[in-house]
Amino acid sequence: MHIGLIGLGKMGNNMRDRLRKGGVEVTGYDPNPAVTDVKTLEDLAKAIPTPRVVWVMVPSGKITDDVITDLSKVLDEGDLVIDGGNSKFTEDALHAEFLAKSKIKFMDCGVSGGVWGLDNGYGLMCGGDAADVKRVMPVFDA
Repeated sequence: MHIGLIGLGKMGNNMRDRLRKGGVEVTGYDPNPAVTDVKTLEDLAKAIPTPRVVWVMVPSGKITDDVITDLSKVLDEGDLVIDGGNSKFTEDALHAEFLAKSKIKFMDCGVSGGVWGLDNGYGLMCGGDAADVKRVMPVFDA
């Protein structure tokens, strides 16, 4: 499995490492050139196979809203966005509705574990269509 991961701060960077160790191919994007694998979101979309899975690990709030909006411009019908930034459920509902207009799927997945998740694993609280959860279960298992 090959996914995109947006947000390579302390948690996102460790998640990328853990997923790679677990056999998941990860292409990461972050505006910080020292940690990113690709230069732009467009490059990220080109780097991962379709239907794409993109996990967003940025803080909840405006930055998540902006990333979701930007992703809607580079993803295609059938792609899946996972919000792992612990957004409030009301925001998740708005993001799902917004992406659905472009037939892009959405799942929320609260992440717990902090920087210790690299070694100990993460507590994941996923919400979304059962078929989408099953599709990305290798990622969750890693």
